[in-house]
Amino acid sequence: MKTKIYLLPGLMCDERLWSRIASFLNEKYELIHLSIPLLNSFDEICEYLYTHIEDEKINLLGFSLGGYIASYFAIKYPQRVKRLFVIAATLCSLSKDEKNKRKETLELIEKYGFKGISRKKVISLLLKENANDNELISLVQEMYVDLGYEVFKTQMTSSLDRKNLLEGFLELSVPVIYCYSTEDRLLDYGWIKDFTDLNNKARCVLIEGNSHMLPLEEPSTLSFEIKSWLKIPEYMA
Repeated sequence: MKTKIYLLPGLMCDERLWSRIASFLNEKYELIHLSIPLLNSFDEICEYLYTHIEDEKINLLGFSLGGYIASYFAIKYPQRVKRLFVIAATLCSLSKDEKNKRKETLELIEKYGFKGISRKKVISLLLKENANDNELISLVQEMYVDLGYEVFKTQMTSSLDRKNLLEGFLELSVPVIYCYSTEDRLLDYGWIKDFTDLNNKARCVLIEGNSHMLPLEEPSTLSFEIKSWLKIPEYMA
């Protein structure tokens, strides 16, 4: 029987986010693709996952917004998680400016319509050397278009009010890996410094560069770390 990995994608992402990493894992692992429930708060989202995930304890991996949700879930329901792997996520509240920026974005879309994500915006999330990777850029744009405005609106609105998860994250007793790029412009490095200063249990994996879309840009490195994570016995956390 293959070991199961439950995957939570990021904002406006679906299972295509994991398409480049799947070939490294499919032989020995079963990838269970979760969607972010279209609900109004992290408590409601996690309660839904708690109810609808059939396995009693799971290996949970989340990217970006999915990384925040995965961490929230592990803190809220530690008895349901064997291991936790977090990619490119800052586990704290949004700044006032960031909240206002997101609200303004929603207002503009209400007024002028939803047009997905621009090529320029996608490129800003990628490694500099992938700025001309049309296949990769199109993949990200297609996820936005296919998921559409209602998903965008719900995910943006439900994720505005975030708690700082630092204390709960540090207290987790399961094997945890926290992975991020050293120059990812979407991360709060003040929070990361607080975490690394206090952390004495979770393994941090730093990947050089500015990539936010690590599952699509660093599948080999991530798959190696995922395989290592799955070998850690639960009692060693």
